[in-house]
Amino acid sequence: MTTSHYIAGHWVEGQGSDCISVNNPALGQPFAELMAASVSQVDQAVAAARSALPAWKSTCASERAAFLRGFAEQLGQRREALVTLQMRNNGKPRHEAEIDLDDAIATFGYYAGLAEQLPSKNRTVPLAAPGFTARTRLEPVGVVGLIVPWNFPLVTSAWKLAPALAAGCTVVLKPSEVTPLIEQAYGQIADALGLPAGVLNIVNGKAETGAALSNHNGLDKLSFTGSNSVGSQVMRSASAQCRPVTLELGGKSAIVVFDDCDVDQAVEWIVAGISWNAGQMCSATSRLLVQDGIADALLPRLQAALENLRVGNPLTEEVDMGPLTSQAQWLKVASYFATAREEGLQCLAGGHALDREGWFVSPTLYTDVPKDSRLWTEEIFGPVLCARRFATEEQAIAEANDSRFGLVATVCSADLERAERVADALEVGHVWINSVQAVFVETSWGGTKGSGIGRELGPWGLSAYQSVKHVTRCLG
Repeated sequence: MTTSHYIAGHWVEGQGSDCISVNNPALGQPFAELMAASVSQVDQAVAAARSALPAWKSTCASERAAFLRGFAEQLGQRREALVTLQMRNNGKPRHEAEIDLDDAIATFGYYAGLAEQLPSKNRTVPLAAPGFTARTRLEPVGVVGLIVPWNFPLVTSAWKLAPALAAGCTVVLKPSEVTPLIEQAYGQIADALGLPAGVLNIVNGKAETGAALSNHNGLDKLSFTGSNSVGSQVMRSASAQCRPVTLELGGKSAIVVFDDCDVDQAVEWIVAGISWNAGQMCSATSRLLVQDGIADALLPRLQAALENLRVGNPLTEEVDMGPLTSQAQWLKVASYFATAREEGLQCLAGGHALDREGWFVSPTLYTDVPKDSRLWTEEIFGPVLCARRFATEEQAIAEANDSRFGLVATVCSADLERAERVADALEVGHVWINSVQAVFVETSWGGTKGSGIGRELGPWGLSAYQSVKHVTRCLG
């Protein structure tokens, strides 16, 4: 595969120095290669987006909405190919890959609806001072760079691309070099719909390509989802240009289980929070806080549930959990297993890589983990769960909030008044009560503390790509 970049409405060959190897993590083997974009090609993509901006932002909102609905329909028509590619390149079980696709489809449909409402958002502003009139305009922020991760590539790109296009922005999208293929569907769809050339541009590459985009002075905004280490570099680039940035970064989230819970139901929520996408989620609830009164009953059942998860190749087996998506991530998780042994942590389940081809690890549970353990404080990005006990509601809140991250949390309790009270006290951006991590496009996504800046999804996601202009006129 050589024509892997979509620039100014054309597919072009990569001219960069990096060769990207695309792997099947269940086998640990490559199945495709492509050449990265050069710095010059990033320049071309930004220039194309800049050239397309005046006409695109002037397009009526209903026409932009029609394009977004077209993206949703076209994604649905490509269902089997996109689901299979997620299974092959990400290692996702089929049911997870299908949910990802449905999420992307729903996102484009939702922002099509918001785009249609945009004309009504421009309104007259009442003034206390006589002799003046004022009105408000919501305008596209301009040309935006979108950098997306490898764990939810089709989904995260939809969360950024749909509201940006709805707002009237033009974009340059850089997928992860680990999963560069699935976002090419957006370029194919743009062709099929007749999206004006330059409105959507896609450049693939590694660190050099990402740096060229994030440092580019032709951007008006940058939106990044990924690790804190790279996010800090993106933020430095944004600060040098004094331009807005949205950062959706890491997490070390807590799931709090009170002793009035149904044990089996609690186990289901806990397992889902740590094993979905093999734990490769910024929202993984990897810190389990379990109340003393239920701990002795819950932990053995949780151990059994994790040990009974079917782990394997989603293309050839019925599985609950697939492999880690890259060898680098597999090595990282294995290093935490070694750290746990060095720290003498008590391991109830897993704690090792699986002895088979591919990048598989066992679903893992450590108990009575000290608060200063690296496994308790650092984002692992794998199916590694650490548990601690608590006595009181106040203690649970304090320990849940004792983190440099603040992305999400889950509260499990039959006492709904208490669950709501605890949810209000948690220093995070999203809380689930008695639920798996169901994410809806109408709600917001983003965190506090070190988990990022800004919000995606809902009307907040659209606002991230809009600027506010006031026009004040003297009547005299």
